[in-house]
Amino acid sequence: MFKSVLFYTNKLKPMKRFYANVLELDITDSGSEYFTVNVGETDITFQHSETPSFYHFAINTPGNQFIIMKEWIESKLTLNLSGGVDKIYYQSLGADSIYFEDPAGNLIELIARRNRDLFGPLTKEAFFDVSEVAVTTPYLSQVGEELQDIGVPLRHGTEVEPDEANYLGRGDSFVVLVPPAWKWEFAKRKTETHPLEITFQDGQHVTLNAEGVIVSYKD
Repeated sequence: MFKSVLFYTNKLKPMKRFYANVLELDITDSGSEYFTVNVGETDITFQHSETPSFYHFAINTPGNQFIIMKEWIESKLTLNLSGGVDKIYYQSLGADSIYFEDPAGNLIELIARRNRDLFGPLTKEAFFDVSEVAVTTPYLSQVGEELQDIGVPLRHGTEVEPDEANYLGRGDSFVVLVPPAWKWEFAKRKTETHPLEITFQDGQHVTLNAEGVIVSYKD
């Protein structure tokens, strides 16, 4: 569902080193104020900003490589914990997840789908695509309605719950709307509203401003 995502960061250089040298993903474009990293079918761009920003996003990975992926990540960094454990199985999704942070404090989830396998040694090909992008906004209902209007369906029903996590999308890809001060499991701090941009595979483009309002979208 996600063709590209743009996040902001005030730690551009260490972020670039992290994605290239630690996660060993391809940097496909870069300049003095930005860089773009390829995550399978999705491109993620980090744009320089003087304001510290942090986000939550998930990456789809193969279910049959969960154990070796987890061991590989653990050899490079420390996984986030929740209740003393460093992994979780989501029965409703048929998926196992681990969580960690990059230098900007973005909460990254690797979600291993048990219905998606990849055979052979572990490579960057195991990063299939971006699975989830969390959007933190005090205007959940308004943003949820606008996303539905451009064809991004709410997973259950059509009415957004203003005090809960709302999943909009299909299959294994979702925009997740949450209110400010929401606490993700495995997160070290509560959510804040920060600007971002999303381009979907169908060409729709959404820009969210620093107040959490969609200021532009196009098909």
